[in-house]
Amino acid sequence: MREPFAWQPDAGTVADATLTAFIAHHGLAGYDALLERSTSDPAWFWNAVIDWFGIAFSTPYDAVMDSDDGAPWTRWCVGGETNLAANCLDPTRHDDAMPAIAWEAEDGTTRHWSRAELRDATARLVHVLQGEGIGPGDAVGLYLPMLPETVAAFFAVAALGGVVVPLFSGFAADAAADRLNDAGAVALLTTESTRRRGRRVAMKPVADAIAARVPTLRRTLVLRDERDDGHEAWDPERDRDWRALCSAAPQAWVPRAMPADAPFMLIYTSGTTGRAKGTVHTHCGFVTKLAADFGLSLDFHAGDRFLWMSDMGWVVGPMQAVVSTLLGGTLVLAEGAPDWPDPGRLWRLVERHRVSYLGVAPTVARALMRHGPEPVAAADLSSLRITVSSGEPWNPDSWHWFFEHVCRRRVPILNVSGGTEIGWGILTGTPLHPLKPCAFAGPCLGMGADIVDADGHGVATGEVGELVLRVPSIGLTRGLWQDPERYLESYWNTQPGLWVHGDWASRDADGMWYIHGRSDDTIKLAGKRTGPAEIESRLMATGRVAEAAACGIADPVKGQAVALAVVPAAGETPDAALAEALAEAVVTGLGNPFRPARVVFVDELPKTRSQKVMRRVVRAVFEGRDPGDLASLVNPDAVAALTAKIDLPR
Repeated sequence: MREPFAWQPDAGTVADATLTAFIAHHGLAGYDALLERSTSDPAWFWNAVIDWFGIAFSTPYDAVMDSDDGAPWTRWCVGGETNLAANCLDPTRHDDAMPAIAWEAEDGTTRHWSRAELRDATARLVHVLQGEGIGPGDAVGLYLPMLPETVAAFFAVAALGGVVVPLFSGFAADAAADRLNDAGAVALLTTESTRRRGRRVAMKPVADAIAARVPTLRRTLVLRDERDDGHEAWDPERDRDWRALCSAAPQAWVPRAMPADAPFMLIYTSGTTGRAKGTVHTHCGFVTKLAADFGLSLDFHAGDRFLWMSDMGWVVGPMQAVVSTLLGGTLVLAEGAPDWPDPGRLWRLVERHRVSYLGVAPTVARALMRHGPEPVAAADLSSLRITVSSGEPWNPDSWHWFFEHVCRRRVPILNVSGGTEIGWGILTGTPLHPLKPCAFAGPCLGMGADIVDADGHGVATGEVGELVLRVPSIGLTRGLWQDPERYLESYWNTQPGLWVHGDWASRDADGMWYIHGRSDDTIKLAGKRTGPAEIESRLMATGRVAEAAACGIADPVKGQAVALAVVPAAGETPDAALAEALAEAVVTGLGNPFRPARVVFVDELPKTRSQKVMRRVVRAVFEGRDPGDLASLVNPDAVAALTAKIDLPR
């Protein structure tokens, strides 16, 4: 039996959608015709996006794409010159008086910048960086929380032709230094401190330790924290006072024209083993891909107020900066955590700042739903127009909870799946399509997404296969930094001629798409392949679990067995009776072959700052293996705690 749709767009939503105007402008019969043409003729589509959104080139390009060297090495906007920062902060694009950034500290203090103030702060910093000898092609690390100045720094490095290296603001020195050494960074921008969960978190001492490990690093610009009574130690040879230098710098705005496909950002993703992968994003590629995904598919409008609590070290951080400025919105930034000082903080931020466009990771929704609907009900969320979700698959219970209590069955959840290497999405929702729980409306435009078997053939409706791209996209990473062979091995060599993203996916009879987790997270028992989300959904449906991570671990008899790391719901006793009840829930839903071999109760699961559960880490700990790169974890103590529980006698 087909699952019914949970939401249908009304006539007003369809009429107001940018997609509707774009389809009409190009004389197409409807969305399906647009999707087909964007796949069969990607050069037409990317040219159309550039034209529609007025992405400017100081030197026009000769061809929007050139795949003569093969799909993995496609060149974009060949012969053209542009600059991402110039496009986003162009004073003729939107009214300079429009609010660009609203920032709120943990204690409720707020700061506001207009578009003119953001551009002036960016221009001053460009002059400061140039005065310190930093120029085109130089890599500059950003080790910063989400502040207005962080957005200015992101654009300043791009404006002068440098290469931004965003770093997770919770990194230890070694992890950050590894990335900056790989990039050959010459400068680091940081702050003295930030606040998280009511505590002062010193960042300057970590920045000092990073600098000591990166021999190419010549300068550290430090943003003084004006809330501190004293200041951190200072190295007069290396450290510079960010605010003091900017206050004396000119406000002249002259972004450097760069080759359109020149790198402007290296953003690193964690590797399962070995060093992190440096994905390469370009001036023309990142801005055009985001214009297509957010400006068209996800229906971001000028005047939207955009909140997505994240970090600059995850692709969401750079995305927010580009989308909100290019498309004329206001970026709402918040210091700290979404559930501190109490579980209602995120919802109060929506109310106080009249957020119309809210982004969330499903794991954040799962974490907040454990507090019940009361904190959500206490807030006025009538300003919401769109919610966007990404990060990992939803569970049906958390999707329904979010749709019922946050969206109030009025606002759509536009689900997106993609990645750092993609520049944003592969699969997406749109305001033209109905919603099913946990589903996607279909592929992003211009991507040629498909689901294939081991031989590269498309799979039938209802079958699970590998998610791939059949055409290169303007947003794809231009290789991996200084490692072309690893790039080909990671994405292109598994299925020759196809980009293999590493996710399992399927389609249903209504044309909705689903992600079933990472293909290296797949659990295969008794000839059946399933993703962790299917097992975790059974656990969550019991109402006795706050969060769970399911993984397949090596078994000497069956090949694989199911292991569970579980955070019990409030009031539940983590004992053998609960473990048995959860095991029975899995068996009832999936069959006896999926009966868990291990159920371990923990206080928290290992997660990234973007709240993605690191299942590969959980699996490695269960199997007693090296879990690989843990630098992106926000809570590394959770790994030690899980290890201690697993090592206990059974």
